[in-house]
Amino acid sequence: MLETFVRIAERGTISAAARDLGLSQASASRQLSDLEQRLGVDLITRTTHALSLTKAGETCLTEARLLLADWDGFAEQFADEAESLSGPLKIVAPIALGQTIALDCAVAFQNAHPGIVLDWILEDRPIRFSETGCDLWIRIGDVPDDTLIVQPLSTVERLIVAAPGLLPEDAQAEPERLVDQPCLALSPFEGGRIPLSAQDGTVRDVAAKVSFSSNDIFAVKRAALSGAGYAVLPRWLIAQELEEGSLIDLLPDWRAPSLTINAAYAPSRRQTRRLRLFLKAMSDALKG
Repeated sequence: MLETFVRIAERGTISAAARDLGLSQASASRQLSDLEQRLGVDLITRTTHALSLTKAGETCLTEARLLLADWDGFAEQFADEAESLSGPLKIVAPIALGQTIALDCAVAFQNAHPGIVLDWILEDRPIRFSETGCDLWIRIGDVPDDTLIVQPLSTVERLIVAAPGLLPEDAQAEPERLVDQPCLALSPFEGGRIPLSAQDGTVRDVAAKVSFSSNDIFAVKRAALSGAGYAVLPRWLIAQELEEGSLIDLLPDWRAPSLTINAAYAPSRRQTRRLRLFLKAMSDALKG
């Protein structure tokens, strides 16, 4: 009954939830009614066109997800460790990372474990973890939810890069060389300054002359490749371009502040084996 309720809440309709679970609509509806009767509260308000959670339903949804996760972890104790992994994994990942190296890892993991059903959601903005109903939230930077367990996976090295020809070849590789050059910024870009650190610990701020900004890192990368200016980009995104020479590291001795790639998940007495192994695979892939 709990699984049926959670699926109805996530899908928004009883019929869609019933299809997902391989039930008839009547059976799914009956399970929901039975759960409401046992709890003594209405969990969902039914209208002609939509379903919506009541206050009790919102509380029940959060608790039900935790209980189901605990049950999965409990049931796995009685499975053979050599047994193939199976079951759903719902992951929220950043858009750029989730279309490149994180996606490669996820697909490789699923290929190795065909019984895993992946729901791969791309989102850069902060999410409400309990409402999204995901198993794992991969986020670059701080996780703004202190109810979650946060596990650092890797760090992101960020370089100042541009297409060849933006600056004279003999220009000294110092931050001051950027002052009069157009900056291609990933928004939101606040403060108008880029803090840079040298290997010896020296720190300098560069005033950025922003000529182009976008909330899409692929757009910023493409603008940099076109020669429109310099950009602060993560090494993992531009490794091939650096190797080919279509982008160059303008300041080899200086780096913008690194960022941490974090994995966040809800606290549970028992973490499922599939989530535990997925986390290890993702950590290994990102550190590699």
